Amino acid sequence: MSLLRLENVSAGYGAVEVLSDVTIDVAPGEVVTIVGANGAGKTTILRTIAGLVRPRSGRKLIDGRDVSALKPPAIVDLGITLVPEGRQLFPFMSVRENLMLGAYKPAARAAIPERMEEVLALFPRVRERLDQYAGSLSGGEQQMVAIARGMMANPRLLMFDEPSLGLAPMIVKQVFEIVDRVVAAGTTVLIVEQNIYHTLSIATRGYVLENGRIVMQDTGPALLRDPHVRRAYLGV
Repeated sequence: MSLLRLENVSAGYGAVEVLSDVTIDVAPGEVVTIVGANGAGKTTILRTIAGLVRPRSGRKLIDGRDVSALKPPAIVDLGITLVPEGRQLFPFMSVRENLMLGAYKPAARAAIPERMEEVLALFPRVRERLDQYAGSLSGGEQQMVAIARGMMANPRLLMFDEPSLGLAPMIVKQVFEIVDRVVAAGTTVLIVEQNIYHTLSIATRGYVLENGRIVMQDTGPALLRDPHVRRAYLGV
């Protein structure tokens, strides 16, 4: 059974329909990526999964249960967490306080000290910055904090929205190393990322989204070899 399934989902904002008849599956232990141009609807898929956007039609299922009507806190309680684009930290709160906000669901609050130690073992740089204001950190360090905050909820599925956006190439490499650590720790990953080569290189499977519709799906390596993907998204 899929951990997550969007089944023929259409969604949007106001009168604008962004997603049309989208179906994707994410199985436990997978790294799944969604590839597409800016404006294709990738972020809207993640926001729909997180409960920030409600499907207009179709179904959102977690463990086979229809959760289309659930609000974001209930989605987090089911083990689904979003690391949003732009990091969205609280700049005048300490790194420690930002991390603790990631553990607001009851099960996570009950084990904050233990979970904090598990997360900091994955992010030694974050441990060094615990008492600094989040806004004082570099862009790369802030991204690490954002990912660590997502991990504080002890998610089964962690979703990344453009984790390398605006970062220097050396820092991008570090971000993908962190994603590898998250996967190695047993967390399923769904990632939207502008760095398509790196993302497909680590992906179990990928979906190509164009104009709000899924037009192609395959394994990550197969999509990297596909002529359309190479021409449209890799410039080769």
